[in-house]
Amino acid sequence: MTDAILETRSLFKSFGALKATDDVSITLRPGEIHAIIGPNGAGKSTLIGQISGALTPDNGQVLLNGQDVTHAAPPQRARAGLGRTFQISQLAMEDTVLQNALLGALGASGRPWRFLRPALGDPALRAAATSALERVGLQDHLATRTAELSHGQRRLLEVAVALTLRPRAFVMDEPMAGLGTEGSARLTRLLDGLRRQAPILLVEHDMDAVFALADRISVLVYGRIIATGTVAEIRANPAVRDAYLGDQA
Repeated sequence: MTDAILETRSLFKSFGALKATDDVSITLRPGEIHAIIGPNGAGKSTLIGQISGALTPDNGQVLLNGQDVTHAAPPQRARAGLGRTFQISQLAMEDTVLQNALLGALGASGRPWRFLRPALGDPALRAAATSALERVGLQDHLATRTAELSHGQRRLLEVAVALTLRPRAFVMDEPMAGLGTEGSARLTRLLDGLRRQAPILLVEHDMDAVFALADRISVLVYGRIIATGTVAEIRANPAVRDAYLGDQA
């Protein structure tokens, strides 16, 4: 089996009596999209928090490129190659599209954010930012204030910011949330191409997108993985149908 780019080993996280993640082990392999699905309250956000560094597990490990990053802060994980997009936008809404992308490139360089203004004239950082924006189709919006973008365009900008980090792996938390049919289709095409650059761990409720994109799916219910498999295997799994998919299978 190909070595995993991103791996969790027996993650446990409790909040009082609630086991939010209960012995969760997953892998993300080169070139794949591995989707995490499950009902609301299943522990998906807690799992993503532990992978990204926002939460520290009670037990278990998170490995990135074989390196234990369980106790590394989010900026350290980003510099190690973990690119993340969020369920709720984390963009600087009053800054321009280019400035947001430059923030990502600046973070990848390890230089403090107070150097953002000088970074606007840094050819290497500007090239990294504009290249990422071109990749997602926002090259005509460099000077646009982020607050003026459509919801779908902001989602694309989040992906561009993640791209400036030169990620070894993406973690995407419900990127399709709030998008219409056209926006979801556009983002699905983009993510399908991105897997060749870096594999994607995808947490998503849009099952059309999941079934179109995922090489593997893991189903999280009450903090535990109840099944992992291909789209066909997950759709045919009676336990998954009962716990989550229902008629969507």
